[in-house]
Amino acid sequence: MAVVGVLPAAVDSRSRSCNGRPIWSLDDYGETGVLGYGSFGTVIKARYYGTGESVAIKILTSTSSQDATLREAGLLAACSGHRSIVQLRAMSFDPATDALSLVMEYVGPSLADVLRWRHGRPFPEADVRSVMRQLLAGAEHMHRRRVVHRDIKPENVLVGGDRMSVKICDLGLAMSMAEPPPYGRCGTRRYTAPEILLGKPDYDATVDAWSLGCVMAELLRGEPIFGVAAADDGDQLLKIFEILGVPDRWSWPAYDSMPLAGELVTLPSIPRCNRLRQMFPEHRLSGEGFQVLSGLLCCDADRRLSATAALGHPWFTNNVDDAPECLI
Repeated sequence: MAVVGVLPAAVDSRSRSCNGRPIWSLDDYGETGVLGYGSFGTVIKARYYGTGESVAIKILTSTSSQDATLREAGLLAACSGHRSIVQLRAMSFDPATDALSLVMEYVGPSLADVLRWRHGRPFPEADVRSVMRQLLAGAEHMHRRRVVHRDIKPENVLVGGDRMSVKICDLGLAMSMAEPPPYGRCGTRRYTAPEILLGKPDYDATVDAWSLGCVMAELLRGEPIFGVAAADDGDQLLKIFEILGVPDRWSWPAYDSMPLAGELVTLPSIPRCNRLRQMFPEHRLSGEGFQVLSGLLCCDADRRLSATAALGHPWFTNNVDDAPECLI
């Protein structure tokens, strides 16, 4: 396992290894399909000729992508060994371009795909509890290794076909807490914690807890909790406050000290009450489940549930997952 905060060593072409992970040529794999595209490049499904195993290969297109690839490989290696985090199998090398790619286990479609296939139909509470137990356990594993994902969302959760298996993937925006602040603004706005939107430079792992709360709410609703994509960070904050209430010195004592609190958004004249329970009435979400959801979706990071604290909640400890065989 890599030491957290230390990036993989340079490629050793003689030993065909990098930080203990094998490096193969792309010629060792046969492409069988395209899994997705992004600003980073392409993810393909491929078969490794040596064993016949199906894998997912993340190919970065930027000419300066080698450092980013090595960084993500190091963070994946630091978080290896947990069933709720996608596993790094190897790295591949393209001799024509000297580019490195990440070879990871193939899991299945993304949770975003599954939500889209359901056409807005919510998941039952038991299914949501099963998924959240796995995602929180994966996040807890990362956080104990001082790795913060910073971009947890349905697109970055993979769904397997066995027993509702889900895995966190894509550590391209992740960071090690071994790196000192200031930490930059990153992530997908719809799932980004309010303290990041407000420019807090020394946020911590609880930003992932917020994102997981957004995912939990989306599973229960069948659609994103804060609606359509916001135009900018200020608009996103207004969407948050419309549901969770406008912050004051009791609900969020540190709000006024946030770097962008005075300039990013003018607090509107909307009810200060929290409307979250109205969106998730008891016939849709039990009291124990709501306590987890509201604890994750707490604007004040100092009061927000950590992954560990959430897993210790009665919603998980008093219930055995009795969900269907698979999500797909």
